Amino acid sequence: MNKSDLVRAIAAKSNVTQRDCEVMLKTFTDSVMEAVAKGEKVSLVGFGSFGVVSRKARSGRNPATGQKIKIPAKKVPKFTAGKEFRDKVG
Repeated sequence: MNKSDLVRAIAAKSNVTQRDCEVMLKTFTDSVMEAVAKGEKVSLVGFGSFGVVSRKARSGRNPATGQKIKIPAKKVPKFTAGKEFRDKVG
């Protein structure tokens, strides 16, 4: 399912126009990204949590040349599925 499919599905279930649904979805994703970028955690009970994790610096290998490289530390976004979501999938 891509973004367009998701917009159509939500619009059909919620009796909202696809255009309004697309605006709401964009607002939701922008809000989550802004909060996570600030280091905040966004939790949706039953669905899951969006947050940030820090990866330590480490050494690796360039797969093309085999040369050792240093991979710098960085922060990356993380999603953890909630219990209801996990139960639905499993």
